[in-house]
Amino acid sequence: MKTVKIANKKIGEGEPVFIIAEIGINHNGSIKNAKKLINIAHLFGCDAVKFQKRTVEKVYTKEELSMPRSSVFGDTNGDLKRGLEFGYEEYKEIDRYCKELGILWFASAWDTESVDFLEKFNVCAHKIPSALITNIELLERVKKTGKPILISTGMSEMSEIERAIEVVGLDNTVIFHCTSTYPTQNDEINLRVIPVLKQKFDCPIGYSGHEKGIVPSTVAVVMGACAIERHITLDRTMWGSDQAASLEPEGVRKLVRDIRNLNDFLGDGIKKVYESEIPIKKKLRR
Repeated sequence: MKTVKIANKKIGEGEPVFIIAEIGINHNGSIKNAKKLINIAHLFGCDAVKFQKRTVEKVYTKEELSMPRSSVFGDTNGDLKRGLEFGYEEYKEIDRYCKELGILWFASAWDTESVDFLEKFNVCAHKIPSALITNIELLERVKKTGKPILISTGMSEMSEIERAIEVVGLDNTVIFHCTSTYPTQNDEINLRVIPVLKQKFDCPIGYSGHEKGIVPSTVAVVMGACAIERHITLDRTMWGSDQAASLEPEGVRKLVRDIRNLNDFLGDGIKKVYESEIPIKKKLRR
């Protein structure tokens, strides 16, 4: 199976699991919150943090933006969307701060202008969100960057995944199994899709989880996921649509710990008597 190189790290079988802490819009428009979340991801050993980037006036219609929606940013949906959106100065600080800490960062671009925006920072990869896996214009623009492409597959049938792969190819791509409900119920996580994707596509397969807790994301690695993406938050009770499906700092710590220990847990598959067992064997064997 192919491997995908992101900066100085590789994603693929036999490589350490690539762990992405998705900050997304959980910063609630605050660069201070964003830096706190970057600190959490770095402290507990995540490989990268991910944001979301939109050109608000392009992604949403005038009618959608003018819809009533009360928030701390104002009384319309447009006030909310603009309030959550970081601009150049915020991303310049994110870029500087991540480089200072030594953690990778990239984002999901929701439109082609946002791809161009992110390329100003020479991001290490691009993520295609589940909502846009059928957006051929976006797929083609991301392909032209030559950067690694990570594709989420929530809300998608296999034919839609196949069509996206026809556009971007497999040479520099990671496909993420995903269910786009926040939080995802247990009977809709469907981790058995991971080996199906592995058999069908010659590229690394990841898992982007929105469930409560950490067990499914850890099991996803056992099922063959080479990369894991989870939303993170300072506090799951904070205002925001993604907070409830996110991991708080202690959850991030436990998830990274358990994933990093999995190779030890799984072993090499060879049944043997360990040195530590020999004195016990001598004492107890009848």
